[in-house]
Amino acid sequence: MTVAADSATGAASLVQSVDWLAIAPPVTAATAALLVLVADLFVGERRKPLLGYGAVAGLVAALALLVPLRAGDRSTFCLTGAAQACSYTADHFALVIQALVLGGALLTALLSLGDTRKLPAGEFWFLLLSSAAGAALLPAARDLATLVVALEVASLPAFALVGIKRGDRRSSEAALKFFLSSVVATAVMLLGVSFVYAATGTLHLTEIAARLDEVPGQFDTLARAGVALTLVGFAFKTAAAPFHFWVPDTYVGAPLPIAAYLSVVGKAVGFSGLILVTVIGFPSYADVWGPALAVLAALTMTVGNVAALRQNATRARSAVRLLAWSSVGQAGYLLVPIAAAAYSSGEQIGSTVAYALMYAVVNLGAFAVAALVARTHPGNRLRDYRGLYATRPLAALALGFFLLCLAGLPPGIIGLFAKVTVFSAAVDAGLGWLAVVMAVNVVIALYYYLRWTAALFRLPEAADSAQAPTPSRHRTPAPLTTAIALTAVTGVALSGAPQVVLRFAAVNLF
Repeated sequence: MTVAADSATGAASLVQSVDWLAIAPPVTAATAALLVLVADLFVGERRKPLLGYGAVAGLVAALALLVPLRAGDRSTFCLTGAAQACSYTADHFALVIQALVLGGALLTALLSLGDTRKLPAGEFWFLLLSSAAGAALLPAARDLATLVVALEVASLPAFALVGIKRGDRRSSEAALKFFLSSVVATAVMLLGVSFVYAATGTLHLTEIAARLDEVPGQFDTLARAGVALTLVGFAFKTAAAPFHFWVPDTYVGAPLPIAAYLSVVGKAVGFSGLILVTVIGFPSYADVWGPALAVLAALTMTVGNVAALRQNATRARSAVRLLAWSSVGQAGYLLVPIAAAAYSSGEQIGSTVAYALMYAVVNLGAFAVAALVARTHPGNRLRDYRGLYATRPLAALALGFFLLCLAGLPPGIIGLFAKVTVFSAAVDAGLGWLAVVMAVNVVIALYYYLRWTAALFRLPEAADSAQAPTPSRHRTPAPLTTAIALTAVTGVALSGAPQVVLRFAAVNLF
């Protein structure tokens, strides 16, 4: 649609151009969601599994549509004339994050194919695809209105997915806690957005950056408050302390594939939004958000790792709870380069992207193995993993590799290099104290990652008594096996060629 001002008046024309190829990935995911919802009305119960395969096909198509955009030079919904600002930009940053979130959603779908028997299939796949569409839209958004809409489109279906297990009190409580805390964070963020708009008179990030340089003195306090409050909503999505309290109960109460989805895709949404508003929208107020994010990073990694360290191996669902607290600790590492960007003109952002790609692969792999173990040990305790190598050697080797990557130890080379990259970002930005805090937390995390890894190769508990162990003979669903294999192969490949991911730390993605 084109809206043009009368040229005789000399006013700038406003042209809302639509580049359909640029917006194809999120639109494809949204279209697949609608098709699955409509198909659910006409498909019998025996054919409900076909909806899952349709969802997988939709996510594969959305991923494939990223290939024609690889040049990273397309924008749409742009204003022309005096103001050269676009609401949607498919640059390299957007494409990398879109690949991450759509790939994460695809692996979540593979994990879910065999576990939707007790769930309303049509609603489940519709909600998952809708959330993935919002998550794919957000990294390409370049104005605050689109950012907020994308954030909520990604979040609202996630609330329902957490509580989708009917009759499960734990699931309902987790969804309610997730929802209420998210609503509060969103309300605070919207207040911040309104303050920023009042101080600048625009919602486009590039225009905000230009006008924040010239904010009148009487609006400076308003602008600073708006910048600080806007960060709250994204800090909640990243599970940064003290906005992390919803994570352990939500992950434990949610279906395991959805916990994996939140740990990777949910975090990618939060971090990409945080990067966009800070580096593109608020560079003039780096003295506000830089120190704040540095403190949040130190607090988040410390809280997450100390809590993970205290997990009881005999507690029900302690394995998922440990992964939840581990994800909080990893969020702290991911915040470090964003904080460092305040002191180096945004040059460190690629380190967060590189680390996020590594984390997404290995964390989804760890959740995939946890889903496999849960099929024979519904309690999913840490002690249930003792002797896993004796019954499922390939799964044990895969999980051991994933845990070593998260710990940053060989043979998980990609995890080691990613941590070094983040550490270097802090040092190069002059944040030596934050680098020291990170080093201490890496050592703390080594203990619980190595303890879990060692348990995989110990004798099963039954072997310590007079009773012989009974190996599990349950058949593993093909989609679950595929998810584990994909993440393991990708992790090994990245450890063999870490430059594939780490090159993002050395280039300008915008």
